Amino acid sequence: VQFTYEVAPVFVLLEYVSLKKMREIIGWPDGRGDGIFSPGGAISNMYAMLLARFKMFPEVKEKGMSSVPRLVAFTSEHSHFSIKKGAAALGIGTESVICIKADESGKMIPADLERRILEAKQKGFVPFFVSATAGTTVYGAFDPLIAISDICKKYNIWMHVDGAWGGSLLMSRRHRWKLDGVERANSVTWNPHKMMSVPLQCSALLVREEGLMQNCNQMHACYLFQQDKHYDLSYDTGDKALQCGRHVDIFKLWLMWRAKGTIGFEAQIDKCLELSEYLYNKIKDREGYEMVFDGKPQHTNVCFWYLPPGIRYMEDKEEKKKHLHKVAPVIKARMMEYGTTMVSYQPQGDKVNFFRMVISNPAATFQDIDFLIEEIERLGQDL
Repeated sequence: VQFTYEVAPVFVLLEYVSLKKMREIIGWPDGRGDGIFSPGGAISNMYAMLLARFKMFPEVKEKGMSSVPRLVAFTSEHSHFSIKKGAAALGIGTESVICIKADESGKMIPADLERRILEAKQKGFVPFFVSATAGTTVYGAFDPLIAISDICKKYNIWMHVDGAWGGSLLMSRRHRWKLDGVERANSVTWNPHKMMSVPLQCSALLVREEGLMQNCNQMHACYLFQQDKHYDLSYDTGDKALQCGRHVDIFKLWLMWRAKGTIGFEAQIDKCLELSEYLYNKIKDREGYEMVFDGKPQHTNVCFWYLPPGIRYMEDKEEKKKHLHKVAPVIKARMMEYGTTMVSYQPQGDKVNFFRMVISNPAATFQDIDFLIEEIERLGQDL
């Protein structure tokens, strides 16, 4: 259990050095700031919302939501459902989360964000939180962080970056440009248990302002956090968490980082992105395949339709759509019955079910990708 230095001295220090290193990688001067490991990206995002609310209205901690005006948060229509879930849990309400339009490739449109902020202010609501997504769940898209941060600065709104899926690209010199502007955020969610292959669970929330988490969450329990201990009390990190007993998630990450180094993580991440580009290049002009959006994927999410021969040449567009919607579920079910492979599918907006191949396993090879394509064709050719 990790709440005071005296019960978990080594883990407290490992967390301290690792979070500092992660903040340096984000680009905050000298790695200053704060942070915490939490039980997954959804909780990290909720912490960010909690801090943004406290920063704007510190009285909410004692007086509750009846003491503050109607708050609104903004996030992309392609963002993760945890933003709404966090708003529900914090008593802000899902209706107070305004979804901003995304472009064809899944990136938030900054002009629409500004329009919706102004609209909310005219109605007398108080915009307090914008969550930009770095690596969306379905398309793997990266919201334009610099443009979003300009808007947040203009209207004095907390900027959060949900990099649960895409944050690990900061470890790669070849791909970190996709998160340009991340250093301007007030908080960042980053899940090493996704792209960095750290065993579940390992998710960090990183915060630019020092001391804010402590002020927001501390309760000064006198039986844990005595003020007259014989060591530096800043190492008693437990009171800035919502949990009391907290699972130690840092040890796995620290060990892997010691073993692989930043260079090792970088190589592993670059390899996964290379594999997804290989898949994209292989199917983009292949007969029977159609990409869901134009252009090279930004992350390892490759979204595509497979059109079996029986559907490929249908004239009636609506009829074709109706048939195509049923293809991915059948092929996936067959994949699982054969036990050879498993690729998820989903609809998105007005688009019928499509495959979403996501590569995050550093042990995957080019041969595996070749096999996947042959397998889809084998299992779907009679449809």
